[in-house]
Amino acid sequence: MNIDLKKEISNYSIILLGSGLVAFAMVGFLAPNHIATGGTAGLAIIFHNLLNWPIGLLMVLINIPLLAIGLKYVGKGFAFRSIFCILSISIVVDLLNEAVELNPLSETPLLATLYGGVIAGIGLGLIFRGGGSAGGGTILAKILTSRSPLKTGQIIMLLDALVVCSAGVVFRSIELALWSLISIYATSRMLDTVLTGKPSEHIVHISSTMNLEELSKKINETLGVTGTIISGKDLGQKENKDIIFILIDKNRLNTLKRLVYEYDTKSKMIVIEASQILGEEHRL
Repeated sequence: MNIDLKKEISNYSIILLGSGLVAFAMVGFLAPNHIATGGTAGLAIIFHNLLNWPIGLLMVLINIPLLAIGLKYVGKGFAFRSIFCILSISIVVDLLNEAVELNPLSETPLLATLYGGVIAGIGLGLIFRGGGSAGGGTILAKILTSRSPLKTGQIIMLLDALVVCSAGVVFRSIELALWSLISIYATSRMLDTVLTGKPSEHIVHISSTMNLEELSKKINETLGVTGTIISGKDLGQKENKDIIFILIDKNRLNTLKRLVYEYDTKSKMIVIEASQILGEEHRL
């Protein structure tokens, strides 16, 4: 079997799993409680309450035209995987609603919002890992980006804001719109976690006017981490400044802080979460 074919089968399998989770979140938590998720899936939930049409059918009607229009902007591979994803979500949603007749798993807004948002976020993360998209909102954003000074992220944010406002109007409840906003936030956070992993390591910059070779040795001996010493000057080009650049687990940050403070009470540390680390040894 060709390696590319194996990869495509793997991608479509991941997309199918993610689509099932998104559909389950919509039917089991979000739609029954009138909580709209972001993008075109949220619009489908809103139109379902207006027209009483099946949510799956509405997702197809909303998304397929957008994908057809935006085909030249995203490439055939991405478009086909996205069409597969949208059809999968639509079919599973309508099966759970019509055939299985799945009852709401929670009628408490807080539980429905959080669980629905988290499960949908996991599903979307898997879909993106498989190289697909769960809605035409991303496509629409790409089209508008090419014709306006706005960035893709800004347009997606505006589309989500439109969904939230529409939910408030259609459901005649500001509270439901606020729950929808929380759902979108929970989804985006879980999506980031699936795509990049929960950051457990941090990048630390340590600067000092003192020579940092001795401190770097102490850090290496005490914590067993390696890094890089960068020599430079301040912006006025008057004072020499060295910077230690290391990657360290968050559980050892306090020990590092103590070592640095004992060496130079005037030194400065900048700590940044390493959301994604590439390379076999993970060393800086």
